[in-house]
Amino acid sequence: MTKQLERILQEIQTTAALIRDEETIQLVNGIIEANKVFVAGAGRSGFMAKSFAMRMMHVGLDPYVVGETVTPNLEAGDIFIVGSGSGETKSLVPMVEKAKAIGATVAVVTIVPDSTIGKQADIVIQIPAQTKAGEDTGTTSIQPMGSLFEQSLLLFYDSLILTIMEKRGMNSDRMYGRHANLE
Repeated sequence: MTKQLERILQEIQTTAALIRDEETIQLVNGIIEANKVFVAGAGRSGFMAKSFAMRMMHVGLDPYVVGETVTPNLEAGDIFIVGSGSGETKSLVPMVEKAKAIGATVAVVTIVPDSTIGKQADIVIQIPAQTKAGEDTGTTSIQPMGSLFEQSLLLFYDSLILTIMEKRGMNSDRMYGRHANLE
């Protein structure tokens, strides 16, 4: 089992090294400058988006998860961040189209930048990983389906939080003051 874990960690490290800094900084700036931040993803990518929204709240941003009952309307001046390995997730494509029509900034974190969502996004972050359907992306994984993308997505989102913390002069102690206290 340790050998498998080491291989997974090597895959993540290799994948992370291929993520481009230019687009990442563009996304961080877009998040900081936005009025509100909306996130979406389906399946496990959706769980990663929820985790990201929680951390953004901890750093004092105004994030929302699309589909939750307390999510307000998206407006021009907001940013909509979509995590979709394929960039073709049927439930997310119409959301991206609507966000674009409203005038919000759209960012996608995906394996396939040339996908339907990728072509519409203002900011495209590529995480080079294997798709869940196993299409030839030039990257293979020992892990099933989209696991490498989903794990890398969570770590990528956490790296965005660290960059936002640096830009805002924050530390974990300050963030902890915004942690849930009715648990």
